[in-house]
Amino acid sequence: MMARIYRPARTAMSSGEANTREWVLEYEPEAARSVEPLMGYTSSTDMMSQIRLRFDSKEEAVAYAERNDIPYRLLEPKDKKRRAIAYSDNFRRDRLQPWTH
Repeated sequence: MMARIYRPARTAMSSGEANTREWVLEYEPEAARSVEPLMGYTSSTDMMSQIRLRFDSKEEAVAYAERNDIPYRLLEPKDKKRRAIAYSDNFRRDRLQPWTH
């Protein structure tokens, strides 16, 4: 059973950094999910998909996986690309996009 170790990204609906500082170890699914035909519930027979462990650092997560003989795949986070922009650039006359409101 293969596990993934990664640091979660922020949600698309928020610009906050909550829950993105910890590292997560979770198992990759072994069985496909199935849809129950009558009610439409999604279920799975894979019980390991419910396990999600959080660690303060990458080293702690890797040490836990190695100590318990869990094969793992380490996914490094991508660096943020932050554009430096001034508030006054919103009001320039030579904007690339027109002012809409």
